[in-house]
Amino acid sequence: MSIEAGNACASGADVIRMLRVPVGPLRVWTVLNRVLIGVAGSAAAAIIGVPGIAAAQPPEPSPAPPPPNVNALAPVKLSEYAVMDGRWYAFRTPDGLTCVLQRNGGYGCSGAIPGAPNGANFVSGGPGAPQFSATTADVFASVGEVKTLPAGSRISYQTVSCGSEGGVTTCSDSRNQSGFVLTPAGSHIINGGKDPLLDRPEGTNPFFN
Repeated sequence: MSIEAGNACASGADVIRMLRVPVGPLRVWTVLNRVLIGVAGSAAAAIIGVPGIAAAQPPEPSPAPPPPNVNALAPVKLSEYAVMDGRWYAFRTPDGLTCVLQRNGGYGCSGAIPGAPNGANFVSGGPGAPQFSATTADVFASVGEVKTLPAGSRISYQTVSCGSEGGVTTCSDSRNQSGFVLTPAGSHIINGGKDPLLDRPEGTNPFFN
């Protein structure tokens, strides 16, 4: 069989040779493209998965250590620390702070508070959570000279207990699970001033979570 094209005459074998598509190189390029696309995709996935590439989250601050168990200290006789006609109970800590418990539920300490935030020299609470503050006046000057509370002992009135041991002074109030810890390592408010019985994630139980 032959096909005429103009003056030329080509045989069937010639036509097949002329129409043959060079599929070999095309297949090579197709396979190569697929390989390159796969490598690029894998590299992109690897980059996305690298922790250092993602936006780094700042580390959460370490929680404050649990407060000392002030109620485990030995109690003193309350009447020996009564001042202001029995309306207050005051004591001096071994490191020189003056602390007061009031019969109305207030409590606090004044003086050169060790490790206090922002240079505070006064901390007080009750019935709400305590707060640190700075004052130019001697807040408890009116009580005069007060008796030193021996290290390893506590004074308690109703829901508030204060005690000192090993250079650490602690006051806690069982009404709101708050209070403060005064220590050279860093004075702070217990539970950050939050009541764990009230300020907790919805649906949780403070006694089981």
